[in-house]
Amino acid sequence: MAKDQKPRRPRAETPKGFRDYFGAEVSERKAMLDRIAEVYHRHGFDALETSGIETVEALGKFLPDVDRPNAGVFAWQEEAVPGGGSGDWLALRYDLTAPLARVAAQYRNDLPSPYRRYAMGPVWRNEKPGPGRFRQFYQCDADTVGAASVVADAEIIAMLADALEAAGIARGDYLVRVNNRKVLNGVLDAMGVTDAGQAADVLRTIDKFDKVGEAGVRELLTTGRTDASGAEIEGVGLEPAQAEPVIAFLTSRGATNDETLSNLRSAVGASAVGAEGVDELAEIAAVLDATGMGADRVVIDPSIVRGLGYYTGPVFEAELTFEILDDKGRKRQFGSVAGGGRYDDLVERFTGQKVPATGVSIGVDRLLAALREKGIAGADSAGPVVVTVMDRDRMADYQAMAADLRAAGIRAEVYLGNPRNFGNQLKYADKRRSPVAVIQGADEAARGVVQVKDLILGAKIAAEASVEEWKSQPAQVEVARDALVGTVREMLSRGRPAA
Repeated sequence: MAKDQKPRRPRAETPKGFRDYFGAEVSERKAMLDRIAEVYHRHGFDALETSGIETVEALGKFLPDVDRPNAGVFAWQEEAVPGGGSGDWLALRYDLTAPLARVAAQYRNDLPSPYRRYAMGPVWRNEKPGPGRFRQFYQCDADTVGAASVVADAEIIAMLADALEAAGIARGDYLVRVNNRKVLNGVLDAMGVTDAGQAADVLRTIDKFDKVGEAGVRELLTTGRTDASGAEIEGVGLEPAQAEPVIAFLTSRGATNDETLSNLRSAVGASAVGAEGVDELAEIAAVLDATGMGADRVVIDPSIVRGLGYYTGPVFEAELTFEILDDKGRKRQFGSVAGGGRYDDLVERFTGQKVPATGVSIGVDRLLAALREKGIAGADSAGPVVVTVMDRDRMADYQAMAADLRAAGIRAEVYLGNPRNFGNQLKYADKRRSPVAVIQGADEAARGVVQVKDLILGAKIAAEASVEEWKSQPAQVEVARDALVGTVREMLSRGRPAA
């Protein structure tokens, strides 16, 4: 008789396209989001948390060029209710905007109008993972629903600039660039493009401006071009004269916002919708100027074209302008960390009525990466003070020491492993990046004292200091038990972040 096979153990590995976040990473993200949330709260926005799961019907079309209910998202169908037909399709939310549209429609009689909210949390996309591309990631959004005036867009833009600075990006290291979909519609009018398919081709071509430049866009709009690999790329088929309004639009940024606006008026010609878009940009610029948002923080920039197929009016993007080194050691700008704009047709799916809305989404992981590049986040963070255990029977005393430290706002823990080998306790403290260890054996307890060991200074002395320096800066001191908190606090203040 065959022996029973042992049950197969599950593989201890993260699912493909997902990742785990540990202590310092979680703390850094929370600290950054808390600072951003303070800015949003100060601007009068309320926090909103929605379910991580929405109905497929509420989510609508999930991702660009994806129409199937279970493509692009993680979706499943509920069990059918007896006598009630098939069960609903549910899915993990793929962004924070679709749930907002559902909330705005569902609670429209209870919410103030305009409704201003911010939301932060994970979203999920059932896409092919790749380097730096995960199926679960964080988003940080702020939106105003129900305000038709572009003053609401200006407020979002100003708030975005404030949020970046609160997160730690210095003024001069970022720029918020603003454009308007209506201006582009005016350019299409000036070109004489009325066919929807051809208009979409023009939009896709404009989106390549930062890669192929003015000459490349002109070629792609007309007869086509040969790319760097030698491949022939078919053009849109416009006459050269038709392409000129696009070139004028893309190259219309001047030395000042006023100059840019003047150039844009020329680019849209007699188009009414184009003129309306330029007027909106002028109003946004005036509002921002009145609130102290100078050209060192926000500029009108027609080269911002990403998202123009989605947004219906103003569109903006926050770009970090400082240089970093890429994988090959070449200098390049860090790039975009946030984007947003006006979308006036999202809530209409639920209500049948147009509801104006505008908002911004910050790329949480990218902004954190930027803070690490600047040395603002990602530095070795201190772990807790570790109270070592010399006598199992005196565990209550050790817990009391840790409680005193915590009451003083100092992060602390008692070693709960096997205390027999004291060296293992110090190895544990080292792995925890503990800045200080507290030691009290039977002799110290009888005398009412404790030993306080500065682990960071001790490591530095062992590696660098001379005998004289070691004597003048002892890494371990004996103090009275009631001086424990003050001594630990003093050690933690020696030019290092508090534990």
